[in-house]
Amino acid sequence: MIFLKPPSAILPHQGEIVYPEMSKRVDYEGELGVIIKRRASRVSVDEAEKFILGYTCVNDVTARDLQRKDVQFTRGKGFDTFAPCGPFIVTDLDVKDIVVQTYLNGELKQNSSTLKMIFKIPFIVSFISHIMTLMPGDLISTGTPAGIGPMNVGDKVEVFIEGIGKLENEVVKV
Repeated sequence: MIFLKPPSAILPHQGEIVYPEMSKRVDYEGELGVIIKRRASRVSVDEAEKFILGYTCVNDVTARDLQRKDVQFTRGKGFDTFAPCGPFIVTDLDVKDIVVQTYLNGELKQNSSTLKMIFKIPFIVSFISHIMTLMPGDLISTGTPAGIGPMNVGDKVEVFIEGIGKLENEVVKV
Protein backbone atom coordinates (compact mmCIF):
# COMPACT_ATOMS: atom_id res chain seq x y z
CA MET A 1 0.00 0.00 0.00
CA ILE A 2 1.18 3.49 -0.79
CA PHE A 3 -0.31 6.84 0.18
CA LEU A 4 0.55 10.52 -0.17
CA LYS A 5 1.00 13.25 2.40
CA PRO A 6 0.63 16.91 1.44
CA PRO A 7 3.63 19.27 1.63
CA SER A 8 1.96 20.99 4.62
CA ALA A 9 2.52 17.77 6.62
CA ILE A 10 6.32 18.25 6.51
CA LEU A 11 7.73 19.29 9.88
CA PRO A 12 11.40 19.89 10.73
CA HIS A 13 13.43 18.49 13.58
CA GLN A 14 12.23 20.07 16.84
CA GLY A 15 9.04 21.37 15.21
CA GLU A 16 5.74 20.84 17.02
CA ILE A 17 3.33 18.07 16.02
CA VAL A 18 -0.18 19.53 16.32
CA TYR A 19 -2.73 17.10 17.80
CA PRO A 20 -5.93 17.65 15.79
CA GLU A 21 -9.13 18.33 17.74
CA MET A 22 -11.14 15.84 15.66
CA SER A 23 -8.94 12.89 16.60
CA LYS A 24 -9.02 10.76 19.74
CA ARG A 25 -5.83 8.78 18.94
CA VAL A 26 -2.66 9.99 17.22
CA ASP A 27 0.18 7.47 16.78
CA TYR A 28 3.93 7.68 16.15
CA GLU A 29 5.52 5.52 13.44
CA GLY A 30 9.31 5.78 13.25
CA GLU A 31 10.61 5.10 9.74
CA LEU A 32 13.62 5.42 7.46
CA GLY A 33 13.05 8.13 4.86
CA VAL A 34 14.46 8.03 1.32
CA ILE A 35 15.05 11.32 -0.53
CA ILE A 36 14.97 11.22 -4.32
CA LYS A 37 17.90 12.83 -6.20
CA ARG A 38 16.57 13.09 -9.75
CA ARG A 39 13.48 12.44 -11.83
CA ALA A 40 12.60 8.75 -11.68
CA SER A 41 10.02 7.11 -13.90
CA ARG A 42 9.71 3.35 -14.48
CA VAL A 43 13.06 2.68 -12.79
CA SER A 44 14.25 -0.92 -12.46
CA VAL A 45 15.13 -2.38 -9.07
CA ASP A 46 18.75 -2.70 -10.23
CA GLU A 47 18.93 1.01 -11.16
CA ALA A 48 16.91 2.41 -8.22
CA GLU A 49 19.85 3.36 -5.98
CA LYS A 50 21.12 5.77 -8.67
CA PHE A 51 18.00 7.89 -8.02
CA ILE A 52 18.49 8.17 -4.25
CA LEU A 53 20.04 11.35 -2.84
CA GLY A 54 20.12 10.15 0.75
CA TYR A 55 18.29 9.07 3.88
CA THR A 56 16.67 10.71 6.90
CA CYS A 57 14.51 9.96 9.92
CA VAL A 58 10.72 10.18 9.54
CA ASN A 59 7.81 10.00 11.95
CA ASP A 60 4.76 8.94 9.91
CA VAL A 61 2.26 10.48 12.35
CA THR A 62 -1.22 8.99 11.99
CA ALA A 63 -4.63 9.85 13.44
CA ARG A 64 -5.40 6.16 13.87
CA ASP A 65 -9.09 6.55 14.70
CA LEU A 66 -9.70 8.62 11.56
CA GLN A 67 -7.61 6.27 9.42
CA ARG A 68 -9.83 3.37 10.51
CA LYS A 69 -13.03 5.33 9.74
CA ASP A 70 -12.07 6.34 6.20
CA VAL A 71 -11.74 4.16 3.13
CA GLN A 72 -8.37 5.75 2.30
CA PHE A 73 -5.59 7.25 4.45
CA THR A 74 -5.50 10.91 3.35
CA ARG A 75 -7.25 12.43 6.35
CA GLY A 76 -5.64 10.18 8.97
CA LYS A 77 -2.11 10.79 7.71
CA GLY A 78 -2.38 14.18 6.01
CA PHE A 79 -2.80 16.73 8.79
CA ASP A 80 -0.39 19.66 8.90
CA THR A 81 2.74 18.64 10.89
CA PHE A 82 2.12 14.88 10.43
CA ALA A 83 5.41 14.22 8.57
CA PRO A 84 8.28 15.21 10.86
CA CYS A 85 11.63 14.52 9.18
CA GLY A 86 15.30 15.20 9.73
CA PRO A 87 17.52 16.25 11.37
CA PHE A 88 19.89 15.47 8.49
CA ILE A 89 20.02 13.98 5.01
CA VAL A 90 22.84 11.45 4.94
CA THR A 91 24.05 10.81 1.40
CA ASP A 92 26.57 8.02 1.96
CA LEU A 93 24.97 5.34 4.13
CA ASP A 94 24.60 1.59 3.72
CA VAL A 95 21.02 1.06 4.90
CA LYS A 96 20.84 -2.72 4.52
CA ASP A 97 21.17 -3.37 8.27
CA ILE A 98 20.87 -0.28 10.48
CA VAL A 99 18.96 0.28 13.73
CA VAL A 100 15.59 2.07 13.68
CA GLN A 101 14.21 3.09 17.09
CA THR A 102 11.40 5.26 18.39
CA TYR A 103 11.25 6.70 21.90
CA LEU A 104 8.21 8.21 23.60
CA ASN A 105 9.15 10.44 26.54
CA GLY A 106 12.52 8.68 26.70
CA GLU A 107 11.05 5.15 26.73
CA LEU A 108 12.03 2.81 23.88
CA LYS A 109 8.87 1.83 21.96
CA GLN A 110 10.14 0.61 18.58
CA ASN A 111 13.42 -1.21 18.07
CA SER A 112 14.28 -2.97 14.84
CA SER A 113 16.63 -3.08 11.88
CA THR A 114 16.23 -2.30 8.21
CA LEU A 115 17.37 -5.90 7.67
CA LYS A 116 13.83 -6.90 8.71
CA MET A 117 12.07 -4.70 6.16
CA ILE A 118 9.44 -6.58 4.15
CA PHE A 119 10.29 -4.60 1.00
CA LYS A 120 13.87 -3.45 0.37
CA ILE A 121 14.50 0.15 -0.62
CA PRO A 122 15.41 -0.46 -4.29
CA PHE A 123 12.14 -2.36 -4.72
CA ILE A 124 10.14 0.43 -3.05
CA VAL A 125 11.67 3.13 -5.28
CA SER A 126 11.13 1.02 -8.39
CA PHE A 127 7.56 0.12 -7.46
CA ILE A 128 6.52 3.72 -6.80
CA SER A 129 8.28 4.97 -9.95
CA HIS A 130 6.10 2.62 -12.01
CA ILE A 131 2.98 4.33 -10.59
CA MET A 132 4.05 7.97 -10.46
CA THR A 133 7.13 9.92 -11.50
CA LEU A 134 9.33 10.69 -8.52
CA MET A 135 10.88 14.15 -8.49
CA PRO A 136 14.00 15.60 -6.83
CA GLY A 137 13.32 16.14 -3.14
CA ASP A 138 10.45 13.66 -2.93
CA LEU A 139 10.47 11.82 0.40
CA ILE A 140 9.50 8.16 0.68
CA SER A 141 8.72 6.68 4.10
CA THR A 142 9.65 3.03 3.97
CA GLY A 143 7.38 1.51 6.62
CA THR A 144 7.45 1.18 10.36
CA PRO A 145 8.57 -1.63 12.63
CA ALA A 146 6.33 -3.20 15.28
CA GLY A 147 5.55 -1.12 18.34
CA ILE A 148 3.53 1.84 17.03
CA GLY A 149 1.42 3.50 19.67
CA PRO A 150 -0.42 6.60 20.81
CA MET A 151 1.09 9.93 21.72
CA ASN A 152 -0.57 12.73 23.64
CA VAL A 153 -0.24 16.48 24.03
CA GLY A 154 2.99 17.21 25.90
CA ASP A 155 4.73 14.01 24.74
CA LYS A 156 8.20 14.07 23.18
CA VAL A 157 8.82 11.64 20.32
CA GLU A 158 12.29 10.74 19.10
CA VAL A 159 13.08 8.66 16.02
CA PHE A 160 16.68 7.42 16.03
CA ILE A 161 18.28 5.84 12.97
CA GLU A 162 21.82 4.55 13.14
CA GLY A 163 24.14 6.62 10.95
CA ILE A 164 21.63 9.47 10.61
CA GLY A 165 20.83 10.76 14.08
CA LYS A 166 17.75 11.54 16.13
CA LEU A 167 14.61 13.37 15.02
CA GLU A 168 12.89 15.05 17.99
CA ASN A 169 9.40 16.55 18.11
CA GLU A 170 6.93 17.50 20.80
CA VAL A 171 3.14 17.07 20.56
CA VAL A 172 1.10 20.23 21.16
CA LYS A 173 -2.57 21.20 21.29
CA VAL A 174 -4.15 23.14 18.41
